[in-house]
Amino acid sequence: MAWAVVVSVLVMTVLSLLRVNVIIAILAAGLTAGLMNGETLVSSLELLVGGMGEQASVALSYILLGAFAVAISYSGITSLLIGYLLRVLKDKRTMMVLVIAFVASLSQNVIPVHIAFIPILIPPLLKLFDEMKLDRRAVAAALTFGLKAPYVMLPVGFGYIFHETIQSSMSSSGIDLGIGSIAQSLIIPGSGMIVGLFIAIFITYRKKRELPDVATEGNGFEVEKVQPAKFNLQHFWTIVAIIVTLVIQAVWQNLILAALAGIILMFIFRVVPYYKGDKVMNEGIGMMGFIAFVMLVAAGYANVLTETESVSALVEVSSAYLGDNQAFIAFLLLLVGLIVTMGIGSSFATIPILAALFVPICLSAGFSPMATAALIGTAGALGDAGSPASDSTLGPTSGLNADGRHNHIWDTCVPTFLHFNIPLFIFGWAASLFL
Repeated sequence: MAWAVVVSVLVMTVLSLLRVNVIIAILAAGLTAGLMNGETLVSSLELLVGGMGEQASVALSYILLGAFAVAISYSGITSLLIGYLLRVLKDKRTMMVLVIAFVASLSQNVIPVHIAFIPILIPPLLKLFDEMKLDRRAVAAALTFGLKAPYVMLPVGFGYIFHETIQSSMSSSGIDLGIGSIAQSLIIPGSGMIVGLFIAIFITYRKKRELPDVATEGNGFEVEKVQPAKFNLQHFWTIVAIIVTLVIQAVWQNLILAALAGIILMFIFRVVPYYKGDKVMNEGIGMMGFIAFVMLVAAGYANVLTETESVSALVEVSSAYLGDNQAFIAFLLLLVGLIVTMGIGSSFATIPILAALFVPICLSAGFSPMATAALIGTAGALGDAGSPASDSTLGPTSGLNADGRHNHIWDTCVPTFLHFNIPLFIFGWAASLFL
């Protein structure tokens, strides 16, 4: 049923905005989509649970990554970094946010570790953010920008995977286009995200913000006051473990193996005592376990939409009202992409689905191959920022909410949706008309 996608995404969005736990909201959306497609409550649950296994490796990698981040915190090496930032960037809130955006951008291309750096870098900086009265929503925008914009615009690291997915999906549907041309077609949409970042940093969240000092549970990661530290042998072995982890991730593209190797080395090098093994794992699960379960449930929801053919039905219904107006067609296709990605929560997962449906429509409407690529890439990226189920928002929240003072929906999802999806939509729409 075509409207199952729209209604289920609305259910998820409304429940999330009402501060209902995001896992419950996604479960409700999945059941809504199943019931609207004629499935029973039991069969809807079976479809949802059956699809959760698609993200099992991702969930395990996130939990191990959390444990590795906790192990690194035991070494005290982050105190050195924070001490340096205190000396160089103290009272320079704007520069701090720009540096974080730059570091986050490196995680997609130069050192492709995706969100791996967030639970390691951000929690120890929270005290510094509070001292500077830095608005954490600006940091969330910077992190999401770094996790998203590079892979949209640059065909390197995760960006190469994204662009290659677009290329292969278009080729399967009858359009052959090189990676270089696809990258060129996405420069204009990606530029919209740069505009959104500058608006967030220099306008929306420029003012000082002091969070209320309330007792909260956080996500299991203890944020302690930073103490002066000098470089020692433990710090050296920690750097070795981090380098090994990065090399394994870059060479074998396996985050589970990389994180596991890092944890083992931290124990072998005696950076973390053996008897603290349970504590490290428990705190790691506390930090990243929530994200892992959200990813699992989101995969189940995506499976419900896929198995019931709700996405294809939505596009088919939409195509009946398209006509031959390219501006209107592009607008409607991007709107479909926004809705679908908001629900599934993954740009990479939606590209093959959208390409199979968009290419015939774009060919019949007379769009050029580069304009088609711009539409598919933008439609796939839309909704990733702002989706409660996306790792582009869950990652920043995992770091910024380490002390329990950052709300996933209102402090990460809403700000990133407004500052990135709106300009991305506008710039992507323009690109499809000019290319």
